[in-house]
Amino acid sequence: MTDRNNTTAPSPMRARVGRFLDRTAVQNTVLGVILFNAIVLGLETSDAVMAEAGPLIVALDTACLTVFVIEIGLKLYARGLDFFRRGWNIFDFVIVGISMVPAAQGLTVLRALRILRLLRVVSVAPSLRRVVEGLVNALPGMGSVFVLMGMIFYIGAVMATKLFGDAFPDWFGTLGRSGYTLFQIMTLESWSMGIVRPVMEVYPYAWLFFVTFIMVTTFAVVNLLVGLIVNSMQDAHHEETNEATGTYRDEVLARLAAIEERLSDRDRGGK
Repeated sequence: MTDRNNTTAPSPMRARVGRFLDRTAVQNTVLGVILFNAIVLGLETSDAVMAEAGPLIVALDTACLTVFVIEIGLKLYARGLDFFRRGWNIFDFVIVGISMVPAAQGLTVLRALRILRLLRVVSVAPSLRRVVEGLVNALPGMGSVFVLMGMIFYIGAVMATKLFGDAFPDWFGTLGRSGYTLFQIMTLESWSMGIVRPVMEVYPYAWLFFVTFIMVTTFAVVNLLVGLIVNSMQDAHHEETNEATGTYRDEVLARLAAIEERLSDRDRGGK
């Protein structure tokens, strides 16, 4: 009998397949195939290697794809529609589906997306998964920081164009050039000897503007982005830990309920 509010319980065979897929050895094997397939895809870009061992490389790629298809098929059989409730499963399904598109009729470029299968490592390795989840969770806060940085860049570009545009039109002649130059300065790429010191030869106090800009953008706003990502990664780790704890608690409670039911049945049988 099933509850109206719950889906039908999986059959013993489906549950057995699900437990098989959840084994650490199986997940590590899939991870190894993913990494091996990434190497094979890299070898396919070499004309010398393909000329020497092209059929073997293609056969190995096909074998890896076969493993991925079997894995997706087993997951669909074990989880049913619940398979599509996880974003990583949808990602795997789409990437494997793209890999099966024939390389004809102008779809060669689409076939090049097969290398995205390497990103499936993220769905297998818990540490990488936490990093990506932390990055995704940080996107709303990062959007606000990007807006703030855009305002700072716009203000700085207007000021730089007004101050230094006449003497250095290649760097600060227009708003766009000023913005690009300030971005280079923010990354600290040849900012001193390449840009600031030549500007200071004409405008001795220009260092006040550039040092202030670097302090605000490079050391303040960028570190704010890093802090948001780190906090989101910690939150993702805590959520994963809480979920694992909750799952373990539910399993323990289910076992205790089963033990109590057996004891009750034994007591009733003894009477």
